[in-house]
Amino acid sequence: MRILVTGASGFIGSLLIPTLQADGHNIRAFGRDSERVRIALAGARERNRTTQAASHQAPPMEVVRGDALSGHGLTTALEGVEVAYYLIHSMERTPASRSPFVERELLAAENFATAATAAGVRRLVYLGGLVPHSDTHCTATAIHSTESPPARVNASRHLASREHVEHILLGAVGDSLALRASIVIGARSRSFRLLVHLVERMPVLTLPAWHTFRTQPIDARDVIAMLRACATTSLSGRYLDIGGPNVLSYGDMLRGIAELMLVNRPTLRLGVNLTAITARVAAAIASEDPELVVPLMEGLNGDLLPSEDHAAELLGVNLHTFDAAVEHALREWESIERLAAR
Repeated sequence: MRILVTGASGFIGSLLIPTLQADGHNIRAFGRDSERVRIALAGARERNRTTQAASHQAPPMEVVRGDALSGHGLTTALEGVEVAYYLIHSMERTPASRSPFVERELLAAENFATAATAAGVRRLVYLGGLVPHSDTHCTATAIHSTESPPARVNASRHLASREHVEHILLGAVGDSLALRASIVIGARSRSFRLLVHLVERMPVLTLPAWHTFRTQPIDARDVIAMLRACATTSLSGRYLDIGGPNVLSYGDMLRGIAELMLVNRPTLRLGVNLTAITARVAAAIASEDPELVVPLMEGLNGDLLPSEDHAAELLGVNLHTFDAAVEHALREWESIERLAAR
């Protein structure tokens, strides 16, 4: 099967491609920088030797240089493609654009949906984010509406944008799937790396009021397995909320990471959030871009839990626990760079 993977140099895209190649699919990778795509894939294969041998037997991978935001390269990338993975997220500014990330996300999604429809792509697969529970969750029927999705109660700009992108893509190609995840645990996951750097660099874990909110972090290996299954599953025209087996508060996650890193971090609990301030302080401590951290923390205003808990069963995936996910991610991290707190 001819499969296109966008965001091929990213954390998820670079891990997904070798697994799809191991299944015998003919892969075309899409990214703004061809050399960066090749470097990311080489690193992913080195860290995952179980698929490396199998992928060597697969047809050579083609890399198409382009940009969904401008539309450049999309026609070439989508030609002859049966399944296309949309793994593009635009929370940070690029040199070519100074517009807000919501505008960038929607424009890129619309460009991609239009090009995919014109190319006759059979299925789109999108990895988005969990949205707060409400009585207005999209159904399979609502997804195919041409209207915008309903506004979410307590949904941040980041999460509302992810849902809107999902609506655009699934509305364009009927036989499509969207996976919605919260925090993905992996060595290259920006959200996970933020948490680890906070544990590393804060002698006292200062926890705003959002530390009590709960979510279900998921191992990157499980996300890849689910995305892999999406290429051939009979499921279609719907979203699936995905999460790991453990329901944890954000405070629990930070304490759990500290314990698994074998560092002692006392905690100080605050009664307020002060998101605009704490997000920028966290970004500075973790050496991260505020353009990434601020939208993420704006979403910490309530529980983010799957509305249903059947995705792993439907896609045939056995889930790893939070502790197993963190231990694996830390081992992989340390194989590349030193963790100061260890």
